[in-house]
Amino acid sequence: MSKKIETATFAGGCFWCMVRPFDTFPGIVKVLSGYTGGTVTNPTYEQVKSQTTGHTEAVKIWYDPSVVSYDQLVTLYWQQTDPTDASGQFQDRGSNYRPVIFVNSAEQAAVAQASKAALQAREQFDKPIVTQIQLVQPFFVAEDRHQQFYQKHAERFAQEEAGGRAAFVAQHWQNH
Repeated sequence: MSKKIETATFAGGCFWCMVRPFDTFPGIVKVLSGYTGGTVTNPTYEQVKSQTTGHTEAVKIWYDPSVVSYDQLVTLYWQQTDPTDASGQFQDRGSNYRPVIFVNSAEQAAVAQASKAALQAREQFDKPIVTQIQLVQPFFVAEDRHQQFYQKHAERFAQEEAGGRAAFVAQHWQNH
């Protein structure tokens, strides 16, 4: 591993379900669940869930770019989400579950935009790709009970995955 560590921030619905795919990917140093894109400093889960703060649930990923590229992370991100649904993800509805790629550099923005355009051009989906690409905003780490949820609460995690995400991923990403 190199000494240079970079970060990526993705919102793709329930953060419980967004951690595992990245956490288990080569080159990932750390993944934290949290909140970003809103107007309140250090919001709580209850505040974000109320959809009054403007935040979305997200994951912040620390990665080694000598092992995994940002482009690979964006590709993995697409494969965890329904990029045609701006109103939430799967059974999780509302602005706090909206899909957003938060970029922290011009390079990340270019990669994300190109990846989004390529996904749209493939016509893999019947609807337009609506995932937003925005400048990174302050990221507030979620409460401890939300960290590594898939490991701490495997049965509940499986229920969440069965709420539509797993079936969607299998249907739309199996051969991509």
